[in-house]
Amino acid sequence: MSSPLDADLPRSAARQVNSSTDAVLLPYQRDWVADRSDLKVAEKSRRIGLTWAEASDDVLIASSSRQAGGMNAYYIGYNMDMAIEYIEACAMWARVFNQAAEAIEEGEEVFKDGDDEKAIKTYTIRFASGFRIVALSSRPANLRGKQGVVVIDEAAFHGALDELLKAALALLIWGGKVRVISTHDGDQNTFNELVNEIRSGARKGSVHRTSFKEAVDQGLFGRVCMRKGVPWDADAQAKWVADVYAFYGAAAEEELDVVPSQGTGAWLSSSLIESRMYGAPVLRYNAPKGFEQLPDGERWRTIQEWLDFEVRPRLQPLDADLQSVFGQDFGRTGDLTVMVPAQIQQNLRRKIPFILELRNMPHKQQDQIAQFVIKGLPRFVKAAVDARGNGHAVSEFLAQEFGFSRVALVMATEGWYRENMPPLKKAFEDDTIAVPRDKDVLTDLRAIKVIKGVARVPDRSVGKDGGQRHGDAGIAIALMYYASRHPGAEIAWTSAPRGSRGYDTEADDNDIDIPEQQAW
Repeated sequence: MSSPLDADLPRSAARQVNSSTDAVLLPYQRDWVADRSDLKVAEKSRRIGLTWAEASDDVLIASSSRQAGGMNAYYIGYNMDMAIEYIEACAMWARVFNQAAEAIEEGEEVFKDGDDEKAIKTYTIRFASGFRIVALSSRPANLRGKQGVVVIDEAAFHGALDELLKAALALLIWGGKVRVISTHDGDQNTFNELVNEIRSGARKGSVHRTSFKEAVDQGLFGRVCMRKGVPWDADAQAKWVADVYAFYGAAAEEELDVVPSQGTGAWLSSSLIESRMYGAPVLRYNAPKGFEQLPDGERWRTIQEWLDFEVRPRLQPLDADLQSVFGQDFGRTGDLTVMVPAQIQQNLRRKIPFILELRNMPHKQQDQIAQFVIKGLPRFVKAAVDARGNGHAVSEFLAQEFGFSRVALVMATEGWYRENMPPLKKAFEDDTIAVPRDKDVLTDLRAIKVIKGVARVPDRSVGKDGGQRHGDAGIAIALMYYASRHPGAEIAWTSAPRGSRGYDTEADDNDIDIPEQQAW
């Protein structure tokens, strides 16, 4: 649960920032709440707290009597985390307003769509007024039979927004209200169409637009300082803004500046991706120019040292009781090679312990690295490896080593993407995947677009190391998830005992130590 407002926003800190942050709500938040339009739409930047402000208004509405305009409020996000965050914000506002409300109630409601019935998980707060706030953990296709305020959050990322809007807007006939809040996801989707319809006068309603810089100018960083209990500082604000823009990289124009990108938009939203990220590392190796010209043995020893000191410590803590899988997207000089191991947890969550990114890595060393990683994975059951172009050689090496039944040589055609990308998206929506918290990984996943109805990677970006990226980590993660859905027989690795070399037949500790050949 969120803490009371006086703890969240200490007055001692508030005095240290400019007066524009003294109010509980910032100006753009107040403008949003004050707008009583039946239909209002917010096109906004990420991270500016507009849903938090909406929660305050919904509490006041649900806690009011019918005579005073009270009604139910229904919140629709596209995943459970959003529903929980919203309902906790409502609970905090109820305490702040000193409104009589029951504890959060977890349950289910049955929504009917045609002949189908579906149970939707809900979180509910009931008020003494007789009205309630209901947060839905998924998006029901039909809201008919309901009455009240409907809040559709991150609307651009709902799979069937047009149908959801039809059902929601029907509530306006009987005095309901509809609030649509979202960052943009391209210019060719229902959310952007709705914004343009209202702006053009084709549909009655209001549009609020708030960019990240506008929110900062109105006191957003001051509010951040309040929550942290630190004084506001202009230099700290400038650095914070720069860091946020750097994090979003090429996506900043759409995510922060509220400029919809041309095309069909990103397949996964930044908010959804970030909610599935955790503190796992991304290990990067950029082979120097001319590395491929070094003698075999020198290359082998250089990479083996890196594997022993950097990669082995990441493999050793893995759970020996869990099955492991592996995905790899191939690159040589232009694109990256990205290797993604993962373990399948008891709840079927695919957890990625680390990611390897290789740039300018010779084919033999790619095989060396991949074999090292796979042999270090407990209960290894499947690898899916990019076999397009020059990647076919490396993928074939792995299949020959581990078996063609355990290593899938994937030619990522349009048909492959059509069949295998939807399960990956569902994994993000259902919280059955965990990926490293990394800016470039976020960018690569965001690079996946829907092109002619199929999710794939169309464009390039620049990574942390200054090199080109082409959604490489996103493709490798997709290959990993494909491998996890098509497991083979388990394979486990144990060290072979030392054997006789013919002339050295003693079985004691004084065996002659002759170095093994380590080169190709």
